[in-house]
Amino acid sequence: IQKMSLIIIFIYLQPYILSMGKRGRPIFSNIRQNLIEILFFLKKSYGYELHKIYNQLFPKCTNRVIYYHLKKGVSLEEFTLEKVKVEHGNYSWGNTAEKSYYKLNKNAHPKIDIRIKEWLDKNKTVENAASQQD
Repeated sequence: IQKMSLIIIFIYLQPYILSMGKRGRPIFSNIRQNLIEILFFLKKSYGYELHKIYNQLFPKCTNRVIYYHLKKGVSLEEFTLEKVKVEHGNYSWGNTAEKSYYKLNKNAHPKIDIRIKEWLDKNKTVENAASQQD
């Protein structure tokens, strides 16, 4: 009986014992994984466009969260900052907008969610087409 209770205690505590030594926040993020899925089909895109698409497909989040995960993804080599493009126009904040274009990098592991491809095909805009050609 003592041996059996030790086995039961070990089985119960095993996840805690194995996770000892792993401190801090986990690296994985559902938001970043969803951005990887979107970029897999778009090939490259800029932050605001990713934010608009993300909010159509997944639970809404702020653009600040999207930009955080893009920056974190660059540091984890899941994304590459391909280029920063200054576009001129009539914006509420001024005459120029700076668009940072991202694409997938070597540590990105898309799961290839076909629902995202179907949504992108159905809702393809001129802007999406332009970002793929640049």
